[in-house]
Amino acid sequence: MKDYKEKMNKAEIVFDDLFKRVAFDDNEQAFKVLFVEFYPSLCVFAMRFVDGEEAARDIVQDVFFNVWKGRKSMFVTSSFRNFLITSVRNQCVDYLRRQKLEHQFMEKGRLTGIQTSPEEMYTLKELEVVLNRALAKLPDNVREAFEMNRFKGMTYNAIAEEMEVSPKTIEAYMSKALKILRVKLSDYLPLLILFL
Repeated sequence: MKDYKEKMNKAEIVFDDLFKRVAFDDNEQAFKVLFVEFYPSLCVFAMRFVDGEEAARDIVQDVFFNVWKGRKSMFVTSSFRNFLITSVRNQCVDYLRRQKLEHQFMEKGRLTGIQTSPEEMYTLKELEVVLNRALAKLPDNVREAFEMNRFKGMTYNAIAEEMEVSPKTIEAYMSKALKILRVKLSDYLPLLILFL
């Protein structure tokens, strides 16, 4: 067990060093090494959240694209490995949120017999962008609790168990999230009421 931990720690140091070379020196070779090392396992990880290998691959590729694009301004507080895992999980949640939103929108249109105009689709896409920005500004634990409840349909008790806090704490997180989102998304409130 001790040997395994030491091996993992050494690997973490190597990966963190490679990421520093990517960030500071624009080192493409270091980026390729990281991609080859992490891509397969991150795809498997993404498939725990989303259906379909293609969707999982797209999500992981997007994460790596964002890493390369944002390499100069990226701030990694934990290990690079943990950063990638968190990024993939967040991208999966975003993907599921979009899927749910689109499904609800199409379902409402089907039930009411209303055809979706390009203007309505534009407003929906705009809402999605604004919602993602607003969620990104929430504290991590608050955002995580909100997403588990609203996008995964988990109860406060189930979330509390997963996050290892009390249900009262989850209640406080949800109250805080809704308060912030109400302010940030006030212009989109009618759409939010319809689709979330």
